[in-house]
Amino acid sequence: MAESAESKPYQPDPLIDTFLDDLWSNRGLSDNTLAAYRTDLRHFDRYMQKLGGGLVQVSQQLIRDYLDVRFDKGFARTSSARLMSSLRRFYGFLILKKLIQVDPIARIKSPKLARKLPDSLSEADVDILLNEPDLQEPIECRDRAMLELLYATGLRVTELVSLTMEQLSLRQGLVRVVGKGGKERLVPLGEIAVNEVEHYLEGARAELLKGKLSDVLFPSRRGQMMTRQTFWHRIKLYALRAGIVTHISPHTMRHAFATHLLNHGADLRVVQLLLGHSDLSTTQIYTHVAKARLSQLHSEHHPRG
Repeated sequence: MAESAESKPYQPDPLIDTFLDDLWSNRGLSDNTLAAYRTDLRHFDRYMQKLGGGLVQVSQQLIRDYLDVRFDKGFARTSSARLMSSLRRFYGFLILKKLIQVDPIARIKSPKLARKLPDSLSEADVDILLNEPDLQEPIECRDRAMLELLYATGLRVTELVSLTMEQLSLRQGLVRVVGKGGKERLVPLGEIAVNEVEHYLEGARAELLKGKLSDVLFPSRRGQMMTRQTFWHRIKLYALRAGIVTHISPHTMRHAFATHLLNHGADLRVVQLLLGHSDLSTTQIYTHVAKARLSQLHSEHHPRG
């Protein structure tokens, strides 16, 4: 009797790695994005193999059936939306390489997602948070410099913790950032951030390194690049000490940077460049945050609000 597809050990379709290799070499996507595509495609591939088929033998109905299975299992809409994105790119690749004739996902709509406004902090809360670290403690002096630089530039957390000495020019007041896909951008620091980083470099950094050689701008206690999780643990510690009750997520300071710039009249395209967004629509969500804040101020302070 032939062994059933259900009982065979799973062997991923090699087309998945071919597709991912093409994305890596031609699109410059991040490792996290590539890993997400791999996970989504392998799950779908496993489903197809259990049915006795494969990724090339897919029909529109089979994809709809798979989405129904996921819905019955309680997968979130955001998860299914990401899956659809993975499948669209994958089958677009197969069409381009002439491996299939018809795109099975072309007429399937992605689930609509509610637009979620990012968490942010008020300017007053940012001031309280930035003043919480004790400059007499080397580790907190480092954290103060990181917080000031983060709020001054709107960097992603990964971009911040991976900064090296050569990426920083205090004389010019600029930091050279390597963002998603290896794209570089120059971001101005601002006078306060420059002063805080200068103060940190004058003594605290050397105390943290304890004679070790490192090009990491903000080393950990062990003299190595800290993880993003460690840094956000530090931020939550200062928020707790400062009595800030607003939820702080890994992007909170970045959101505050963008929102406060727009509140003070910055051009949306300038904010887009500073954040390193390739698409203006990604930046436009911050206009909703800014408008929400302006509406709140109007209702609080206008005589007929």
